[in-house]
Amino acid sequence: MGKEVFPVTEDNVNSGICMDMLEQARDGVIIIDDRNCIVFFNHAAEELWEYTAAEVMGRNVKCLVPTEYRSRHDGFIAHNRETGINRIVGTSREITFESKSGDYVSAEMSISTALIGPDRKRYYMAFMKGVTEESHRRKLLDLQNTVFRSLSGDMLIQDVADLVCDGVEEFVPNSVAVLMLLTPEHTLQILSGSGLPRRFATALEHMTLTEADITALANDLDEASSVVWESYRSLGISLGLHDCWASAIRAPNGKISGILALYSRNQHKVAEWPRKIVSGAVPFCGVVIEQYEARQHISQLANYDPLTGFLNRTSLHKVLRNMISQPGDNHFAVLLLDLDRFRDINDALGHVQGDTFLKVIAERLKKLCRSNYVLSRSGGDDFVIVIPNATADMAVDFTKTIINAMQRPLDVAGNQLSASFSTGIATFPENGPDGESLISHAEVAMRQAKKEARGSYRLVSTIDSKDAQDRLVLGSALRDSLSKGLLNLHYQPQIEARTGQIYGVEALARWNHPTLGNIFPSRFIAVAEETGQIEAIGRWSLEEACRQIVTWERDGVHIPVVSVNLSAAHFHNRGLVPMIAALLEKYGLAPERLTVEITESVMMEESEETMNVLAAIRKLGVGLSMDDFGTGFSSLSRLTRLPLTEIKIDRSFIMNLEHDANAQAVTTAVIGIGNRLGMTVVTEGVETEAQYDLLESLHCDVLQGYLFARPMSATDLEAWARQPRLLMPAMTRKPDQDQS
Repeated sequence: MGKEVFPVTEDNVNSGICMDMLEQARDGVIIIDDRNCIVFFNHAAEELWEYTAAEVMGRNVKCLVPTEYRSRHDGFIAHNRETGINRIVGTSREITFESKSGDYVSAEMSISTALIGPDRKRYYMAFMKGVTEESHRRKLLDLQNTVFRSLSGDMLIQDVADLVCDGVEEFVPNSVAVLMLLTPEHTLQILSGSGLPRRFATALEHMTLTEADITALANDLDEASSVVWESYRSLGISLGLHDCWASAIRAPNGKISGILALYSRNQHKVAEWPRKIVSGAVPFCGVVIEQYEARQHISQLANYDPLTGFLNRTSLHKVLRNMISQPGDNHFAVLLLDLDRFRDINDALGHVQGDTFLKVIAERLKKLCRSNYVLSRSGGDDFVIVIPNATADMAVDFTKTIINAMQRPLDVAGNQLSASFSTGIATFPENGPDGESLISHAEVAMRQAKKEARGSYRLVSTIDSKDAQDRLVLGSALRDSLSKGLLNLHYQPQIEARTGQIYGVEALARWNHPTLGNIFPSRFIAVAEETGQIEAIGRWSLEEACRQIVTWERDGVHIPVVSVNLSAAHFHNRGLVPMIAALLEKYGLAPERLTVEITESVMMEESEETMNVLAAIRKLGVGLSMDDFGTGFSSLSRLTRLPLTEIKIDRSFIMNLEHDANAQAVTTAVIGIGNRLGMTVVTEGVETEAQYDLLESLHCDVLQGYLFARPMSATDLEAWARQPRLLMPAMTRKPDQDQS
């Protein structure tokens, strides 16, 4: 098959033709010479930059480069000329530059280089393809996907908000993005906006939107610019802000939930496309705000008393643990206040007015306390006040202030009521090594005050100094019992919710002293931590659990996994991981047969040493369980940073699970988090079939509690495991029934 060949001559191919082709190319073409001066600038480049060729020809090419890169641009080119090394030449990349009118343009750039002429001088040629709209749509979609992934991974909402604002700022160089929440009080709360000048941020957060403002935003989301810019334009300009695009954010219920604003530091007017960026980001900003409000609600349910707004008992203990763990000469006072004759008020006025009375009492206490005092409602008519850096004398002075303040009558539904507190005062560290001991001692002092003179107070130190002596005796006895092997482990079964099969057992230390009798775990564990024996108990528990697994297997009883509780002190010891590895090897156990339970204090600490120990335990293959999960918002915020395989819901949420909507909300949230993160969720304290039915319907994996079995000795557990177990209806359903 023949083919025609036409000769190439100067008539059909010459430099003029080539230049005309480049001039008429649809992509922008820029050529620079060996001095970095522009020697060619075609029509498409003129349209991109809005400069004519005459305006740029002969000028250094850095005049086309974004301002922040101009001072270094000649150096980049010089480096390539000298070494031939450059990551840009021969590649394609997306860049953003500033047009003559001040608009920001996105384009795909590819650069070629060649040696030209007899002197072999190096020239560069750049091809530019405008992709602004397409680029923005793609980047907005990428940002949206990143936001949704971050929210599903339980990333801190403030961090997600920062991620959104950082992404929006990349669209408009030299800008500041701000995401604001509209509070129930119609004020603005900035979730993210680190680049915003402090004075401007303060002005925004001190503004209260009127009903007219809210209505205007609901009718036109773009009215947000008037709210966050027009009224503050002079202040903004004085602080270096020259323009603003903003949009209100509408919640699914139709109400305005926040505002996304983008402020520009450019003095010249930028085109309107940044408004499209803001509008495009508003939908997923709404999801961020919605998630923030949901998590705040869960935190409120988990940490605060719904009646008074004070910390609940669980959160109080968390605060006390944090205060005790602070380094240095730490001291504080704990006041436990019990209302006198509150039952009479309930009987006379009814429970509804009784609750109103408690609210009024709480408000009066709050007004008496300084901002750094910790307030808690720990029971029906019990309040706790923690005074930081306080001596016993300071605590007494404040208690007298409360006594005087309570002498003024309280107005409850038109009734003038008088009230008084009987108060017990404990101080740290004099009256106990932990929050439980401090509150327990303060309660004893309060009861003494109530017995002797209602409306008075008593100090722990004025009642009995025998507690310190008791701790010394108990500590000595514990050391002796450890050396003689007088401690033992009891085991409480854990049952798979869907099948009724044994999931594992939790090992619980028990101490029955020959002369002191049965010592409650909460008591001797506290003494062990105070006297430095807690690590010895942990080592003994781990070895005893491993030995018992082997014994059960030998006797034909298969217990899949044993969980052992370790305190925070163990995770400061680098020898913990080698010790566990040695025990597994000694008893020939697969690592998945053992789980280590950690407390919230370990999670709160997050020291590098502790995190390394936890990671090493998981590297062995041993399970890690978070005990009493759900008792603090801190748990939610730190959960993904720990290599956990299991979380255990605290029994305090299960006690009134059938009737308490708050407990159900928190339990549902925790189970959902565990399921999404691929962790096994274990619920403690299950005692009724109604609790089981509700937890099973929420897809809780494993249940533990008196409904199935109490903690028992190893021998009794072996006998229990051989007997038929209690099966619930859900355990007997066929798989096809579950899906129907």
